[in-house]
Amino acid sequence: MAIDHARLLARFLQEAREHCAIINRGLVSLEQAPDDCGTMNGVYRSAHTIKGSARMMKLSAVAVTAHRMEDLLDALKCGRIPFSRSASSLLFRGIDAVSGMLDRVAEGLPLPEPDEVLCNELALAASATSAAQDDSNAPPEPEAAPATPATGPAAAIHPGAVPRLSVGDEGADGEAWGRQRSLSGETIRVSSEKLDGLIKLMGEVAADRGKLAGNLARLGEALRLSRELSDPLPAAGDPTAMETVPVQTVRQLHEAVNRAFSSLKDDILSQELLTRQLMESSLALRTLPLAAVFDSFPRTVRDMALALGKEVEFTVEGGDTELDKLVIEKLGDPLLHMIRNAVDHGIESPGERRQAGKAEAGSIRLSAWYEGGSVTVALRDDGRGISLDEIRARALQKKLVAPETLKTMSDTEITDLIFMPGFSTSRIVTDLSGRGVGLDVVRKNIVEELRGSIRVDSREGSGTAFYLKLPLNLALYRLLLVSAAGRTFALPADCVEEVLTVAREELITVVSRKALRLRNEVIPMEGLARLLGLAGGATTDEDRILIAVVAVGSEKLGLVIDAVVDEESAMVKPLPSHLRNIRMVSGVTVRGRRDVVAVLGAAALCAAARERQGVRPPQQTGETRRELKVLVVDDSISTREIEKNIIEAHGYQVVVAGDGLEALEKTRERSFDVVVTDIEMPRLDGFSLTERLRADERYRHTPIIIVTSREREEDRRRGILVGANAYIVKGSFDQSNLIETIENLVA
Repeated sequence: MAIDHARLLARFLQEAREHCAIINRGLVSLEQAPDDCGTMNGVYRSAHTIKGSARMMKLSAVAVTAHRMEDLLDALKCGRIPFSRSASSLLFRGIDAVSGMLDRVAEGLPLPEPDEVLCNELALAASATSAAQDDSNAPPEPEAAPATPATGPAAAIHPGAVPRLSVGDEGADGEAWGRQRSLSGETIRVSSEKLDGLIKLMGEVAADRGKLAGNLARLGEALRLSRELSDPLPAAGDPTAMETVPVQTVRQLHEAVNRAFSSLKDDILSQELLTRQLMESSLALRTLPLAAVFDSFPRTVRDMALALGKEVEFTVEGGDTELDKLVIEKLGDPLLHMIRNAVDHGIESPGERRQAGKAEAGSIRLSAWYEGGSVTVALRDDGRGISLDEIRARALQKKLVAPETLKTMSDTEITDLIFMPGFSTSRIVTDLSGRGVGLDVVRKNIVEELRGSIRVDSREGSGTAFYLKLPLNLALYRLLLVSAAGRTFALPADCVEEVLTVAREELITVVSRKALRLRNEVIPMEGLARLLGLAGGATTDEDRILIAVVAVGSEKLGLVIDAVVDEESAMVKPLPSHLRNIRMVSGVTVRGRRDVVAVLGAAALCAAARERQGVRPPQQTGETRRELKVLVVDDSISTREIEKNIIEAHGYQVVVAGDGLEALEKTRERSFDVVVTDIEMPRLDGFSLTERLRADERYRHTPIIIVTSREREEDRRRGILVGANAYIVKGSFDQSNLIETIENLVA
């Protein structure tokens, strides 16, 4: 019988990545509790298993690296050398090297030779026993331990990366991530594609209930007509009855229609109950514990804190809370960005914390819990908090809000400005936090893609908390159907706080706009038809007004509607590609047989209402973009040309210079909107160039981006001191980082 090598290789990669995750988590834990023998043994066994399995698969580079890691772990486990931060850092480098090789194997690429420098460092660390210990008495290499069931996430977790998810993998607590059932009664693996297909089919079944409901309504109308026809008829045997009227036949018809109506109604109720139960069971197959994404973050925080010279205690709670796999996959990047921001910008340095009377080690807590029909994820830190004065100043500088509007905004509304495109209160953008991507991207992912909400609670000097409210699944939407201007639209029901009718005289006017005072809260109002650009619909001039209050995070908007049509669960289909630029429509749902209803995005509606009230996010047309001029400064011809080609490909005009002095000459000849510069250059380096430009009145506020290979923290600090707006390390450079940084800084 032929051996299926591809299948064995796929199984090896899956299990090896799980063991890489175990080692990652274990090393982070051991740095806090180095005497935890159970964790140390688990990490050792995982390295041993990777080594043995790689040898069987003839992957010598993986086996050699894992073997050197195993030797060091054995020395730590047996107490021949003490556990230290340097030892764990070396092991982290080893697991990153193994993870990189596994990725190459998965992509079908040839493996390089083992990293000789790394392997030698691992071997040297393992042999660094105390002088008093006799090497001849060192215990022999332990016997091969049997492979243990994997308990880590599917993907190898690199620093700052979110693991790839697979529903066939196992979670941190040993439970099956992707609902496995064995031939012996425990587990079998089911591919995510099969589960997704089942969920989609169940969604179609649930949506098909609308057709049956339509048939029931039509049969109900037939029943009403038959009742009207039979009620006036005389009783049987009445001599006044007209011989031409088939009295008995009409009554029999009415009874038959009545029985059919009752039977169909019972069948629909029964089917609805069974369909709901089947849908819930199907969705449960695709749920994963949040540990699938949470488990990568302790390593990220550890590495960032080490790079920034900070002390951070990172706590994770509620990792066993389960969500739809699709939600978890989309949640990783936003959470990673928020955690990077918390470590880089939120938590102060030990010296700052001492001066503020705080403990030297900052605290970041990531937690999750069920709340009603959703899940709340909270990220809280005890750092410096968000300064409202800085937000006001930056909003005015970037012209995000009119000065007169800013004066009328509440503290909550001002805090929410951090989610606007291009907004940042940081003095410099670094590759550690954000890489030029702002919290607007986080909000877009959470609100628009995941149908959730995000709320911020911050106190300057005390810390910041972000609360994410997420749906349990993305398969079915609970929709509120409303009418406006004679048309039916759908609103996500979890964004609608309440629907109420108010008298016209109860409305108030705020800055020439109508608003509603509801329980000591002033809520701005807009007609839904007017926001959508439709003629007709209810207006605020009518005596009684029907209002649907929608909420996106802490922002609320009262939508004036004509009527509430219905509320139902339904599948929402995405718009076809040629219609995806329709701003306020997030998808469509089909009711009955042919009734297509547009599903409106609550966040887009609030943004449109905000623009009508004078708060406008920055807009950048293609014509404006082409007029912007960028100066690229680098002594490397190849680097200059790469950056020039990237920037020109996005519509900007680019001028290049070979060093700082040449750049200064060019800035005297003409004006530039952005300067991108290296640091190490002949004649005049990037730091000195930045200082001289900041001394020039014309370039005092021009965005300056440093792109360099220097990644030391002192260089980043110097970049801040000389006045740079962004600091990008070439090792983490890609074209999207540079372009996004430029666009956010010139927004």
